[in-house]
Amino acid sequence: MEKIIKEITDLIYRAGKLILSAHDQEEDGNVAEKNGDAANMVTKYDVAVQDLLISEIKKLLPEAYYIAEEKNNEDNILDNDYCFIIDPIDGTANFVHDYRHSCISLALFSHSEAIFGAIYDPYLNEMFTAEKGRGAYLNGKRITVTNRGFEHSILAFGTSPYDKKTLGDRSFKICHELFMECSDVRRCGTAALDLAYLAAGRNDMFFECLLYPWDYAAGQLLVKEAGGIATDMDGEPLKFNRRCSVLAATPTVYDRMLKTVKNIK
Repeated sequence: MEKIIKEITDLIYRAGKLILSAHDQEEDGNVAEKNGDAANMVTKYDVAVQDLLISEIKKLLPEAYYIAEEKNNEDNILDNDYCFIIDPIDGTANFVHDYRHSCISLALFSHSEAIFGAIYDPYLNEMFTAEKGRGAYLNGKRITVTNRGFEHSILAFGTSPYDKKTLGDRSFKICHELFMECSDVRRCGTAALDLAYLAAGRNDMFFECLLYPWDYAAGQLLVKEAGGIATDMDGEPLKFNRRCSVLAATPTVYDRMLKTVKNIK
């Protein structure tokens, strides 16, 4: 498995070059809206990165299954020996607008448990990795969450833009309540990197009212292996076979954050 993980990591670096090669993302034919939703976009690069990752991983682990953003996913496949959960470009809106804050997110599950996660930001050449029971790393250097007090902590959050009509008000009510108690907030447009940054000590807590598994599958393992806590917004275990809310934080702020969030409906 150590050899396979190294080869997968090398493959993610290769896939990152596809993202860096992108240009004229907003030209006709390069971007499409999913289900007519202007907030939910897919580009030809999302598809190209995903195709590269899956085709090459199949050579390493022919028996593996896949849950990925740009494909039709089968039910009940997480119980297999190997199942990858892949987001080829997390932060597609950032990517389309050349915001240069997007990443590749990949998690490997075995019998419904995450055993490896990688999040790669090709713009900064930052590779965040975690293996179950072996810690979290940034470019090979061990990372851990912070122990800042709540008043000195930074909140990262997502707005659930695909569900803004039903979740927009609650998202910003929660953000406002936490903002009044903590140091400051960040809205960066990629849940995967928000979680990776939490693991690396760049922020201290994160929430989003509704996400897909590929948005958080790798990031939640990074957070846990870096000493943090990742649950849904009710404090329950995360789901990986369907969408759910996500709340992640350092141990010093988690309980207070969860209490605040649960009181806002």
